[in-house]
Amino acid sequence: MGAVLTGFATLAVIVVLGYLLGRFEVLGKGADLVLSRLTFFAATPALMFLTVAGADVTDIFSAGALVNVVTVVVAALGYVVVARFLLGRRGAELTLGTLSASYVNAGNLGIPILVFAVGDAAAIAPIVLLQLLVMVPVSFTVLDLQTGRRGTSLGHVLLTPVRNPLVIGVALGLLFSVTGWRLPDVVLAPIELVAAMAVPTMLVAFGLSLRGAPLPGTGAGRGPLWLAVGLKTLLAPAVAYVLAWKVMGLSGPDLLGTVVVAALPTAQNVFVYAMRYGRAVPLVRDAVLLSTLVCIPVVVAFAGALT
Repeated sequence: MGAVLTGFATLAVIVVLGYLLGRFEVLGKGADLVLSRLTFFAATPALMFLTVAGADVTDIFSAGALVNVVTVVVAALGYVVVARFLLGRRGAELTLGTLSASYVNAGNLGIPILVFAVGDAAAIAPIVLLQLLVMVPVSFTVLDLQTGRRGTSLGHVLLTPVRNPLVIGVALGLLFSVTGWRLPDVVLAPIELVAAMAVPTMLVAFGLSLRGAPLPGTGAGRGPLWLAVGLKTLLAPAVAYVLAWKVMGLSGPDLLGTVVVAALPTAQNVFVYAMRYGRAVPLVRDAVLLSTLVCIPVVVAFAGALT
């Protein structure tokens, strides 16, 4: 349990560093946008390539993986129904809110927390593939159409997923995982260096964005925000626990790993996407922060109860 808390504390320190850099204007105005673009176009694709290339593809078909897929769908649909028909949200704000309620922090927080909680990060591979191969291309296609960033011809819609650098990184990683290929060290070394930038740079960018931001959860969009946070950190792990234990018969590390994946907070990637499209930035920023805070006691409680 102490190791889990250490993982959260480590990430919090980097976010605070980003906030202090913004507070004292060390990097100048617009630094959060520049760093977000750096992670989006270079660092995160490299990290996803390495993560997926090193994953065991047989984990995709595990019982825990199926539970996590169902959990993501439940959280996403729950947000769409409530936010659209009860809260009146639509367009890009609805899409990004849905991602806030269902897109888990797999690479940045999931890997270290799973290692601390269950000893390895194998359970994270299926959700990474789901998010990067399915959720990202679908969401980006929808967001392009909703924001009018480019033309909306059929050809553009069909080609949008393959233009996404994150999708390219995951697709290449999956190819290397399936075939067992390995890059020569002279090619692998710079990719590893670039990938190493992803987590700290993304966290610093998030910290920078907090400079001058209102207290989370106090703005006009409190309803959609708390809906996303509640679905992500409370409903999702509860659904995962019931399905994994009662339906799939999982126990021990397999059960804990499945629940921890479901309980992970909203990924900073969603914040990068919001910055990229210039929509729902306060909602996503606050969802990332609040879901991270709320998930700490949730993960610690499950770790204590199931170990």
